[in-house]
Amino acid sequence: MCGIIGIISQKDNVVPQLLAGLRLLEYRGYDSAGLATLDPQGQIQRLRAPGKIAVLAQRLENEPLTGATGLGHTRWATHGAATEINAHPLASPQVAVIHNGIIENFQELKTELTQLGHQFESQTDTEVIVRLMTQKLAEGLSPEEATTETLKRLEGAFALVFLLAGRPDILIGARRGSPLAIGYGDGSMRLGSDALAVGPLSSHIAYLDDDDWVVLTATGATIRDRTGREVVRKITALDPLVNVSLGKSGYRHFMRKEILEQPQVIGDTLVSLLDPQQGRLTLDLPFPLHQTPRLNLVACGTSYYAALVGRHWLESLARIPCDLEVASEFRYRDPVLTAGGTSLFISQSGETADTLAALRYCQAANQKIISLVNVPGSSIEREAQVKLLTKAGPEFGVASTKTFTAQLIILAALAVILGARQGLVSPQEESRLTRLLMETPALMAEALSRDAEIQTLSKNLIAPARDVLYLGRGASYALALEGALKLKELSYIHAEGYAAGELKHGPIALVDENTPVIFLAPSDKYFSKTASNLEEVRARGGQVIFIGDALGAEKIAGPLAGQLLLPPTDPLIAPLVYAVAAQLLAYHAAVFKGTDVDQPRNLAKSVTVE
Repeated sequence: MCGIIGIISQKDNVVPQLLAGLRLLEYRGYDSAGLATLDPQGQIQRLRAPGKIAVLAQRLENEPLTGATGLGHTRWATHGAATEINAHPLASPQVAVIHNGIIENFQELKTELTQLGHQFESQTDTEVIVRLMTQKLAEGLSPEEATTETLKRLEGAFALVFLLAGRPDILIGARRGSPLAIGYGDGSMRLGSDALAVGPLSSHIAYLDDDDWVVLTATGATIRDRTGREVVRKITALDPLVNVSLGKSGYRHFMRKEILEQPQVIGDTLVSLLDPQQGRLTLDLPFPLHQTPRLNLVACGTSYYAALVGRHWLESLARIPCDLEVASEFRYRDPVLTAGGTSLFISQSGETADTLAALRYCQAANQKIISLVNVPGSSIEREAQVKLLTKAGPEFGVASTKTFTAQLIILAALAVILGARQGLVSPQEESRLTRLLMETPALMAEALSRDAEIQTLSKNLIAPARDVLYLGRGASYALALEGALKLKELSYIHAEGYAAGELKHGPIALVDENTPVIFLAPSDKYFSKTASNLEEVRARGGQVIFIGDALGAEKIAGPLAGQLLLPPTDPLIAPLVYAVAAQLLAYHAAVFKGTDVDQPRNLAKSVTVE
């Protein structure tokens, strides 16, 4: 969500350019903004303000900054409220930092650094980076050495830029999970969270790979990988006339970019519900939701499948009775609503016509209303009593990806919170489940690293198929439905998702040597049953594609048409990790078939008519 820009110039005052870059990044969503530069004596000077960039610009008129080297940032508050003290850049006298992402081990580092005498001013996770870098510099390390040692200690996803006192000749950037681009200009260089930030005044662009870090001067960049080895990343020309492509960060499709953004999005969304001091998930509610006699989950399309997973979590962890409803059918059957009940409406855009109409039906029946949307200020959010917001940012691909998994992480967190309030989840179990959720971005990133294997499966088995079956049990049943939907949407291949136990009740008639059957089978309490269904397909000559983990693979003997092993994952968060594989299977199949990935035929991003 946050926006990053850093500029180093041979002669210019970069403050106007930094401010212009921040304005280009406003679409990402933010609630504070700030700048930092080096003054003529090489000291760090900062100006930050909560609210819009216009507020920061107004302050600049009264408190001007100058300098040929500087940083700019738009922040969406996660750790710590949207206040000036928490706004970026964060700084010590020696170093200023801007940061996108989450430092998962910040509490551990904060304790360690406090014992060394460092005093913290903000409530952010980012400040540990400032203090850690300051400590390494105080130990006599060079900026490059201090960067190496600092990055070694950080756990989580991040894009970082460092501004160093007394060093107007360099900027240092690093990335893991969050994008960071280098803009090459005439006598100036830039670092930014995407090409929209670095595009103006840059003629060429390069993107750092995960765990790369870069030392920028006014005339060039030296990039190193995680081992410290100097590397070269592809530099491409920026066409200023093709502005629409800038938002793709160099990717061929918005959808691919958005799939790869998911670790960052999940982290941003999760920490919006996290009390970092207590390490607990928290949510302020105007009524005791955990005591509701019945919860209706209402949604359409991909959001409906998120609700299907959510029902599984809410009933198993919080023991709240749930009904699941397709919004377009809901009010037409004149449903009987439980007195004093609650209805939760899920929509990426917050404007889905069927879902909004269902909401108003429930309002008229005096139901309590909760919204789960990605667009603040949308109709569904405005009309709800409780507003749950995902932090996915703009999603340009019509087929939802990052908004789907962001909905899932909110629903998982909600189930943990309500289970704890019911007394059904002990404090120890609550801590364990919270830690599991915090590990999700890293596990999703590991699943994304299987991209080459998934591409091969898609090319050889999925793209040539006419029909594909997806099977799963429990929460994986919902993933089977979502995986089939993605494949249909993007590649126009007929695909169906089924509960694996329903195989013998009809769908098995479709199995033959030409039909890929994809089993989504994490190692959970359903695995042995799913494995039996797999054997039924294999006995009939079906093309079995196993998506599971190494432990499950050991239990399945015999030939498979294809196999994808994902990291071992707790059943609670398996749907988020396995969603990545389902998305990439569909994406690559569509690319091989040559369909319009970002704008599939007949589909719109937001369905605002019935």
